[in-house]
Amino acid sequence: MRGMAVPTPASDTDVVERPRFRTGGMVPPGELLPDVLPTDRLLVSGKAVPELRAELRRIASWRNAASVAGLWLVIVGLWAGARRLDHPAGYVALFVLMGPMFARLAILGHEAAHRLLFRNRTANDLVGRWLLDYPAFVPFDVYRRAHVAHHKEEFGPHEPDLPLYANYPIPRSSWRRKLLRDAIGSSGWKNLKPLLRTVTNRSARPVGLRIIGTQVVLWALSWAATGRWWLYPLCWLGPWMTVWRVLNRLRAIAEHGGLEASPDRRRTTHHIRQSWSARFWIVPYRTGWHLAHHVDMGVPWRNLPRFHEELVASGWVVPELTYPSYRAFWRACAAG
Repeated sequence: MRGMAVPTPASDTDVVERPRFRTGGMVPPGELLPDVLPTDRLLVSGKAVPELRAELRRIASWRNAASVAGLWLVIVGLWAGARRLDHPAGYVALFVLMGPMFARLAILGHEAAHRLLFRNRTANDLVGRWLLDYPAFVPFDVYRRAHVAHHKEEFGPHEPDLPLYANYPIPRSSWRRKLLRDAIGSSGWKNLKPLLRTVTNRSARPVGLRIIGTQVVLWALSWAATGRWWLYPLCWLGPWMTVWRVLNRLRAIAEHGGLEASPDRRRTTHHIRQSWSARFWIVPYRTGWHLAHHVDMGVPWRNLPRFHEELVASGWVVPELTYPSYRAFWRACAAG
């Protein structure tokens, strides 16, 4: 899940022409992938047996509504605090902290794209579009279609993010260049340009105008509330183009970097030990249990740790398969 603005996707039947990419450079060795399924609780695919699966797939609609409301209260609180302080240090803090706020918008939007945010599909899609994805510059329905392709076959011919995940491990110098392009806004501008171009494209224009309109409303509200017209471009658009780009790359690579196409999700998706700092900065709402998510994408975010425990208890996920930290993983990524 990238959370990028991609207004004009290929059709569901198109195979996108792309250069050759090297995959499989970080696939775990075979001895870390024991063949222990099925068990009395897990099927051969890794999914839970029907009785347990029904429990794991239960959607906590009201708790998720509280999560969405709580996120927006935090965002408003950060802006109000920075404006009340009215000091450069406060605006710098707001700029930096908006990075993990965009991560939260994107992850809850990802839940909505999977129809796992609310049991009511109308409410799920309305909130996903207008309160989560459009504020984060993401075309909800386009993202949903692309993300289904991602889950259908990671690293397959329809994988939308293959250029992001391929070729790892890479030299440390290349790793630094990628993060630098993210940090200075080069990657952000590359993602913003297609959105701006939608106004000249008849088929993409409706979605593009909804996102642009949402951003205009956010700018107007922030201007009216703070009396500072420049706060939106500085502390909303700016972090989206810089801080969020860095955090998004760090998370995305930690999910699938250097792996390969396979029906065995242990060969397509990493698992990294979760820490409080990582969950704050890059993997909120339990999205760091990403291997469990790819084994069964119908399990909502609240239940992913429990499902992962089932995978571990079965012997399918061994301790040695888990990276001890995100830093350890990123060092491995840059060891090419």
